[in-house]
Amino acid sequence: MLRYRGFPARVRCGFTTYFQPEQALDHWITEYWDALKRRWIRVDSEIMGQSILEEPEDLAPGHFLSGGEAWAAFRDGAIDASRFGVYGTSNFGAAEIRGNAVKDLAALNKVEMLPWDEWGRMTEAYNNETGPDYDAILDSIARVTATNDYDGISNLYCRSDDLRVPDHLVR
Repeated sequence: MLRYRGFPARVRCGFTTYFQPEQALDHWITEYWDALKRRWIRVDSEIMGQSILEEPEDLAPGHFLSGGEAWAAFRDGAIDASRFGVYGTSNFGAAEIRGNAVKDLAALNKVEMLPWDEWGRMTEAYNNETGPDYDAILDSIARVTATNDYDGISNLYCRSDDLRVPDHLVR
């Protein structure tokens, strides 16, 4: 709707910290560009009009971590990955953060997938079967998605079969 109305907008995949105490849950939000404030505004339209947060139309820092932000915080030792996952499941940990980092990169390239879609090495990552080489790729995702370097975001996504959503998933 925002794009239709002429606002630059994008979907973000990551984790919200306001649904369950001590947990960061798999969630998707919207960002739109506010030219006056010269920043992306994070909005959780799912909870607008409810009393979950005071300002869901402009999420405060820390209320939502994109996949890349969560990955960077995990790698820095700032978060406990076992608290990050999918509500109502046993799917918690670094594997979930890895998956959301890749999905967020795709979303920033306007390839907005379903939350349960997997491609590239995601299945291996969810099964904890990837190693340092894949984690290095995720470090690159975290670095580039933390910027407004659209060429860098696009180049990282387009040059890797591990990251690019295959045609059979988007047809």
